[in-house]
Amino acid sequence: MKSRLFACVVLALSLAGLPIRFRAQTPASDPSLTAHEWGTFTSIAGKDGHAANWLPLTGSTDLPAFVEHFQGADFKGGLRGTVRMETPVLYFYTNHPTTISVHVSFSQGLITEWYPHANRVEPVGLQTQARMVSYQNDWSRRQKQPDSSISWDSITLEPNSSASFPRDHTNHYYAARQTSSTPLRIKTQASEQVEKFLFYRGVASFSVPMSVKLASDGKILTQNLSAQEIPAMLVFERRGDKLGFRVADASAAQPALDPPELNASMDSLKHAVENMLMAQGLYHDEAQAMFETWRDSWFEEGSRLLYIVPRQFVDSVLPLSITPAPAKTVRVFVGRLELVTPATQRAVEQALATHDQSTLTRYNRFLVPILEFMIAIEKNSAKRAQFSEYLNNVYSAQVTQDFSN
Repeated sequence: MKSRLFACVVLALSLAGLPIRFRAQTPASDPSLTAHEWGTFTSIAGKDGHAANWLPLTGSTDLPAFVEHFQGADFKGGLRGTVRMETPVLYFYTNHPTTISVHVSFSQGLITEWYPHANRVEPVGLQTQARMVSYQNDWSRRQKQPDSSISWDSITLEPNSSASFPRDHTNHYYAARQTSSTPLRIKTQASEQVEKFLFYRGVASFSVPMSVKLASDGKILTQNLSAQEIPAMLVFERRGDKLGFRVADASAAQPALDPPELNASMDSLKHAVENMLMAQGLYHDEAQAMFETWRDSWFEEGSRLLYIVPRQFVDSVLPLSITPAPAKTVRVFVGRLELVTPATQRAVEQALATHDQSTLTRYNRFLVPILEFMIAIEKNSAKRAQFSEYLNNVYSAQVTQDFSN
């Protein structure tokens, strides 16, 4: 009897000494959990058709005050890259209360904004201005960054939550809430944060899977640089109040696209884009939310190619880990490749010569790379010098604005 009791005590003490994960292990998967994500990789095509190096963090962030920022909300500029990763939004769906954790890595990039509060955002140790400047200089020198990452350790999903979410039609952030996704709650040291999704942004220096060149006859020559098929793409152009788009055959090896006629409506464009997004697995309300979030930005002045980024490419540059693993995970990322067409060049040159600030504002954060493109292709030395002078003035004004915001 004593020996049996002794054995039981030894066993109990042994089990008590084991790590918690062996005694109360989180389920490896949850068959009732679904995750859907959408986001945008924004770039601008250079002279060779590939994504050019630019300052993706310039311009307005257009984010609510409660969104958290790397190095504070005044962290702007200084980081040149090829991609502005814009507003990945991660939704969850479940029929029972549960707790999950999420980890996202970002290849050759830096995560710059997020909400709700994250447990960890890597790399750490950049809280001082001196360290941030050193990091920026290192980024510029090497033009390639190690991975960064963001982690949320304990997210409570509450399918029966009665939480209310403010709406603000003047800020596009709130449009992403207009879905049937399960509300989530995260506890912080100061309070609790309730949201309909996880949100994050960043800037990176990886090569995007598409290149675009403009032929002498005006055709738009696209090339898939990845090993995976581009599921869908659409070329768009806007000049003032007129807009047009053309849905392209993405299966061709190197499609040659005619510029769209500027005779479309926003309603027809919305229908086409939402169908493109739903074909990749987004729910209808998610596709609507994505369109409304990016309505003004995607369809602003100028020309651009919008394409669905292959899922394998997304997973390679933005690995996502959710615990427990959902039964299904959908990730739909739109690549935005800005095009510096002859029409754009003429408009920018004329606006600079006449100090037409309203026209220049339409090109916003792309004005510097547009001028760099114009300098690269201009053969007339006098014009090159003029464009260089414009570039210096625009760049100085942009930097001043970024640090004053």
